[in-house]
Amino acid sequence: MRSWLFVPADRPSMIAKARRAGADAVIIDLEDSVAPEAKPVARDACRAALDMERDGVQLWVRINALASGLAEADIAAVMAGRPDGLVLPKALGGACVQQLATLTDAVGAACPPVLAIATETASALFGLGSYGGLGNTLAGLAWGAEDLSADLGSATSRDGDGRLTGPYALARNLMLAGAVAAGVQPVDTVWTDIRDLAGLEAECLAAQRDGFTGKMAIHPAQVPVINRCFTPSAEDIAMARRIVDAFRNAPGSGVVALDGRMVDVPHLKRSERILARAAAFGAG
Repeated sequence: MRSWLFVPADRPSMIAKARRAGADAVIIDLEDSVAPEAKPVARDACRAALDMERDGVQLWVRINALASGLAEADIAAVMAGRPDGLVLPKALGGACVQQLATLTDAVGAACPPVLAIATETASALFGLGSYGGLGNTLAGLAWGAEDLSADLGSATSRDGDGRLTGPYALARNLMLAGAVAAGVQPVDTVWTDIRDLAGLEAECLAAQRDGFTGKMAIHPAQVPVINRCFTPSAEDIAMARRIVDAFRNAPGSGVVALDGRMVDVPHLKRSERILARAAAFGAG
């Protein structure tokens, strides 16, 4: 999925608007965007939203962190609504995903796919290699800077030019490697300036270049930009088809010549991924 749009669970009107934004997944948030005293009302509103007709929109739920003492109540409230997935904040490693699956089992529900936000504390950075072997339970890893900034005591996560500073570039890159090593989707963090769509586009393109395949959003206006940037372009699709065809016409070859340059198996694998994503999103 390309776009993951957060919306506060205690704002039904915003949930309705988010469902019409064109996001691949709407994340109904029970965590950071909901005040502590509003959590019970938010759970009821989340369940009501899950009970509505989906109209092809995937509805995921971000529960509160496992260590918060609130996750069990979140799960008990929402699992009967059959969310398409769960978002796990402040994950420390693969064991947290397994713990979440145990909690859903306790309420008689199979655990849906999980997107783990995997860099929100300093200790979480040391668990990014532990997400393998979770099968279909883990759908992806995402990273976040704001909670990590608070944990590290940083003044900011970006420099004066908007570039990530050292600790946050490290967290981003380690999470990308951890997701790929686990065989799950790597999802880029939110762009917090909702007025700066040009900045969002630049960050999306940089993330797509590096290997991310989707990005989280905090405003409906961000969704079209994210979808466009993470959908393979017509040029990329055409070249991918040519590379796949070149190998198909040279069975058994590990390298082929195309447009005067040598193309090898890593290029073939990348091309196959591009075509698979294009087919998933109806591109090309």
